[in-house]
Amino acid sequence: MGEFKEVTVETTVQAPVEKVWAYWNEPTHMTKWSFASDDWHSPSAENDLRVGGKFTSRMEAKDGSMGFDFGGVYDEVKEYEFISYTMGDGRKVKVSFSGQGNETKVVETFDAETTHPIEFQQAGWQAILDNFKQYAEETNK
Repeated sequence: MGEFKEVTVETTVQAPVEKVWAYWNEPTHMTKWSFASDDWHSPSAENDLRVGGKFTSRMEAKDGSMGFDFGGVYDEVKEYEFISYTMGDGRKVKVSFSGQGNETKVVETFDAETTHPIEFQQAGWQAILDNFKQYAEETNK
């Protein structure tokens, strides 16, 4: 297994970090945003947010044609600041949260897998992050 290439996606959410953190990590919220396009959804999610804890969110096409579990095991958790985890295939993901007043920057760095083009993966992860931003901001009102 060679070295993975790291890919970074980011967004700035118009919401305080406490809320962004909760929306990112609480299963009731995770199911509302953790998919890349409107014809997909996330029917269920579980999250044990601690070092050594596991999380999983189910991603499925709404028409039932395909689906998969996305998940990992936490390596590091610093409340309101940083999360890192390892996926089932050994790839690592790091997520940092930088809150400033009513704005939070979320930067996610992940090891790309070798099956699909990097650009494709980056676009997919960015789409999920954009979904997250939209969900967190919409429910602000």
